[in-house]
Amino acid sequence: MNIIAMFQLNLQFSNNKDSLKDYFEKAADKAISLTLTDNYTSMLSVKTKGNFVLIRLHRMFLHAGNDVIREIAEFIKFRKRKTPLISKFIRENKHCLKNKSSRPPALCTHGKYHNLKELFNSLNEEYFKGKITALITWGKKNPNWAVKKRTLGSFCSHTNIIRINPVLDRKNNPQYFLKFVIYHEMLHSDMHRERKNGRRLVHSSEFKRRERLFEHYEKAISWEKRH
Repeated sequence: MNIIAMFQLNLQFSNNKDSLKDYFEKAADKAISLTLTDNYTSMLSVKTKGNFVLIRLHRMFLHAGNDVIREIAEFIKFRKRKTPLISKFIRENKHCLKNKSSRPPALCTHGKYHNLKELFNSLNEEYFKGKITALITWGKKNPNWAVKKRTLGSFCSHTNIIRINPVLDRKNNPQYFLKFVIYHEMLHSDMHRERKNGRRLVHSSEFKRRERLFEHYEKAISWEKRH
């Protein structure tokens, strides 16, 4: 299969092992052995034995978007060194990784200026009739990471935890914007099983419609653009 044909592959996996295996085999034009793991030290491993490729992939990639899956396929076929989408996905979902400790994660909802639990409960009642069961916490502070590269919020379906970047716990950050970020992640919690043609939808038209229902949507978007 040439490179043009590969990029034109119609990615129709159903977020399961067999569908991913079939897609990778078509993309790499080789027989694939795919093993899903919970290994938190190695997210992706590819070894070639003749025309046979052994792949070990962390199961969190079952929840990755099509662009990430395509980049994995490119990596399998071409062994490209730069994989920015894969790296970004791992970085944003590293809290989903299981380590050797089975202890439940420590949650921190009280910030210096904002209480996440209070805001979460308020949004849950107002927009979701109290049905969102996810936990919420401030993420870990990382002063060495440029603000523009930070993810303001994330939801992990494996742990059912919403994490909010502590950069938002500042006196000059308006509460309506923090509530919008929390609301956005609560929508992910509520809609993470949404599918179309077997594919997981991340920011579907329905997601965007519901996102605009947030009372201060326009003001929050405007503030985000300015800052």
